[in-house]
Amino acid sequence: MKSDRLLSILLLLQTRGRVPAHELADRLEVSVRTIYRDVDALSGAGVPVYAERGRHGGIALLPGYRTDVTGLTADESRALFILAAQGAHAALGLDTAFGSALRKVMAALPAPHRPAAELTSRRILVESSRWMGPPPREVDVSALQDAVFADRRLRIRYRHSGADAPRTYTVDPYGLVSKAGVWYLIADRRAVPRLFRADRMHAATLTDAPVKRRAGVELADVWAVLKRQVEVRTGGIGVTARVRRDRFDLFLRMCGNSLTEHPEDDGVSEWITVRLGYGVLGAARMLLPFADHLEVLEPAEVREELARCGAAITGLYGGTDRARP
Repeated sequence: MKSDRLLSILLLLQTRGRVPAHELADRLEVSVRTIYRDVDALSGAGVPVYAERGRHGGIALLPGYRTDVTGLTADESRALFILAAQGAHAALGLDTAFGSALRKVMAALPAPHRPAAELTSRRILVESSRWMGPPPREVDVSALQDAVFADRRLRIRYRHSGADAPRTYTVDPYGLVSKAGVWYLIADRRAVPRLFRADRMHAATLTDAPVKRRAGVELADVWAVLKRQVEVRTGGIGVTARVRRDRFDLFLRMCGNSLTEHPEDDGVSEWITVRLGYGVLGAARMLLPFADHLEVLEPAEVREELARCGAAITGLYGGTDRARP
């Protein structure tokens, strides 16, 4: 709608200052000619907006002009009050600020929208942690946050998974990502993108050196590359198995992240066929809790690995010479 577009232009100009017409056109998905027509409409409505042509021109408001119109629709108001990933605000030290911001937004909302927004905050809750997983460790990400916003290099002491001792790295941070309640530092090390779990850091020190990021690369770009690498690595060993129907829901909750294809289910038979991917052979041991409710069909190396684990368990618990309580 034109009225929504005019309000969007007004709010963008208040936030950004002078904005090129082509950038407004790209953001609002209209032509540059339409933007100039909208500017004329705003000016005719009494908004002190003007356009400067030329290489360094753009569209801007007269200095000092502000409006307190939020322009939020009912759905936009409700969306703001769905409290997603509440733990993220606490980890960043923004819990109090977030609550204060929501109260200010509530006060600025048009009166008809306030009841719906307040009800949404009581009826919708988003929990970022997964079922069947350990609670995430509390991590102080303040030093990481300082490096991200100060655009400074960071020296970290980091222990890799399976390593006995931490190692020291100097990295160029792009930002922080919270995934399923776990914080990650996304950074370049010698211009190569790396992923560092915050709960494996023994120390993090801000250096005096400015950050050296690759030109034109943003946090979202690096995260997409690293996430894809993890997902591809997860599928290193392909496994075909069948799961009893009465255990299938539990199987999906515990092992669903390892699925590489949609399960084969005719809706009738006792067994459902699944295909999974694991980075290393030992990772397939996560199938052991399903005992005789799951059978690996292939490959043979995974069947042999589970058989060895089963024999070791039998030897550990099946002996009669161990003292019993």
